[in-house]
Amino acid sequence: MDTPLVFALNASRDFGEAVAINLGSPLAQHEEREFEGGEHKARPLEEVSGRDVYVIHSLHGDARASANDKLVRLLFFIGALKDAGARSVTATAPYLAYSRKDRRTKPRDPVSSRYIAALFEAVATDRLITLEVHNISAFENAFRKCRTQHLSLARIFAEDLAARVADEAVAVVSPDAGGNKRAELFRHELEHMLGRPVGKAIMDKHRSEGVVSGELFAGEIAGCTALIIDDIISSGTTIMRACAAARSGKAQRVIAIAAHAMVTPGAPIFNDDGPDEIIVSDSIPLAEKLADHEHAKLRVITAAPLVADVIMRFNTGEPVSELLPYD
Repeated sequence: MDTPLVFALNASRDFGEAVAINLGSPLAQHEEREFEGGEHKARPLEEVSGRDVYVIHSLHGDARASANDKLVRLLFFIGALKDAGARSVTATAPYLAYSRKDRRTKPRDPVSSRYIAALFEAVATDRLITLEVHNISAFENAFRKCRTQHLSLARIFAEDLAARVADEAVAVVSPDAGGNKRAELFRHELEHMLGRPVGKAIMDKHRSEGVVSGELFAGEIAGCTALIIDDIISSGTTIMRACAAARSGKAQRVIAIAAHAMVTPGAPIFNDDGPDEIIVSDSIPLAEKLADHEHAKLRVITAAPLVADVIMRFNTGEPVSELLPYD
């Protein structure tokens, strides 16, 4: 059995290197070139004909490139690999752009998550791996030809927190109804590791025209450490509302947990009325120029070992299901 042939496009090289270290083999070499007018190309510098190939590239926008630019680069590179004779290509996008737009909320709205699926299938992507997508059902149902693998980080986060809250009363809080399944999966994992019941609570949320509303909070969290879990922290509005509700409910302290950290320097979530701690994964690099007190509030848990294990199992034909939590 060949070792996995894994590429990481330049914008995701740090995460790719971490995956490669866990695989025990270096990243495959490639070239990326820029041209006038914003055009670009990427090509493999190693033979890929007849090989199963994996490409790591997170599709978040940042100061260097938009989500659209990163998406096009990944699609073009997949096309180049297929043209060069790769037997299969698995795209590993730790953060998958446009996943939040998975349904129509206004007349004539786009369903962008479905269009993203069509683009990946247009370049004959064989499989797509992603972490903590916004809506798992929408993600899985958007694809027709390309196989998908969703990786929940519930077990990784639970493993990190179990020892740290072993002597505390804890409650898992979903900041909205849509995230309740994610919160329940995390709560079950944490209960298993702690060997005792873990409380739960849920926050009501409505979003219209960019305005978030809803004040209903259900659950008993007095004296507990409240663990607010979501897929993404960006503006922080959702987390801040849940944070305020948890403190009103007499939570002892508040920890926010999210797979994807889109927070920017100076975001309200870093203020004193924000969570006491913010735990995220390395699916997206932390923003540059975060202040010292902002870094001090953040704790980054790497998802690279999980991704490496999944790639290795796909490569050997072993089941991936053993690595993942299920409700």
